[in-house]
Amino acid sequence: MQDQPALQLSLPQRPLIIGIAGCSGSGKTTLARELTQEWSATLLPLDFYYRCLSHLPPEERALQNFDHPDSLEHDLLVKQIEELAESRSIERPVYDFTTHTRVPNLTQTVAPAPVLIVEGILALHYPRLRALYDFSIYVNAPNEICLNRRIYRDMRERGRTEESVRAQFEATAKPMADLYVIPSARHASVVVEGTDDLDWSVEQVSVRLSQLGLMRSRRRSGLSTGLDTGLGQG
Repeated sequence: MQDQPALQLSLPQRPLIIGIAGCSGSGKTTLARELTQEWSATLLPLDFYYRCLSHLPPEERALQNFDHPDSLEHDLLVKQIEELAESRSIERPVYDFTTHTRVPNLTQTVAPAPVLIVEGILALHYPRLRALYDFSIYVNAPNEICLNRRIYRDMRERGRTEESVRAQFEATAKPMADLYVIPSARHASVVVEGTDDLDWSVEQVSVRLSQLGLMRSRRRSGLSTGLDTGLGQG
């Protein structure tokens, strides 16, 4: 009897999960979007997981502390990242920043990808979230630069006034950053400066990934991602 060819199962592989944190306006979102494009990754911003405040009168919603860890439904975020890690699609919430509520009866389907990037000010704060990461990045930047960038973003994208952004920054954003965001930098695999050239930040991330062997292990597995061509050049 002739030998039969060995059968090989093609099993789904867990994606490479990367967390990116930093103060609001530090440049973490810009870096996350750049890496997402280079690696054809799935980007999952924490901003979509703010708790819905539809139960509060509109005038009270804007007074809430959106920079405190309790403002995010992080249990749902962890659950959905675990589902993506198991190669299952999720239905991500859609959040309306002008009303501080989730859009009712509307979600966005997010499909799994070889690389998953989780981005937000508190991405390195929650222990259950950190436990899911293979690699993490903290983006550092001075307070004044963070404030100016936040004013520009919130006025353009979230319907805010400069006065309200400045007031919120002093009342909650900076104090919460001092308490929860900045200390989380110690959990990062690499720290980059949000004032540096974007290409240099990407290069620093690439070098650190190579040093940790994450890119090489992905190559051996035969997984084809942007990591195969974007990393290992340093």
